[in-house]
Amino acid sequence: MSRDQRAHDPAALQEVLGNFVRAFGLHQPEATPCGRPIPVSEAHALGELAQEGELRQVELTRRLRLQKSTVSRLVGQLSARGWVERAPAPDDGRGVVLRLTASGRRAARNLAEARQERFSRLLASIPAHERAGVLHALDVMVEALDE
Repeated sequence: MSRDQRAHDPAALQEVLGNFVRAFGLHQPEATPCGRPIPVSEAHALGELAQEGELRQVELTRRLRLQKSTVSRLVGQLSARGWVERAPAPDDGRGVVLRLTASGRRAARNLAEARQERFSRLLASIPAHERAGVLHALDVMVEALDE
């Protein structure tokens, strides 16, 4: 199949995305793609909380694009690890604010360092003249998924 034909074939997109998921390790539910023994959803939650300092649980749900009940379980797991603390939202008695503990900040920092190392190696392995195209293609995919 020619490159032009492949560009119009949904099966080709499915194959390429499947290959990407497996090569990047996204199909391994108990480890991050950078090889840390933590579920990807927990790593993303730690990253969001580290970036913002604190978030309402409803905002974390929106950012992670997960169901409310899934995020409740996820926060419970992070809390059990001693990485997240919950507090009542100051302006809403029903709301919950999430913050990283000192241990959670260390875990988030370790994950960020591992991510930086993995993505640096990955970027370096992509030919320089193709990097902008790869980033653009990924942006286009995210936009298409958001429609």
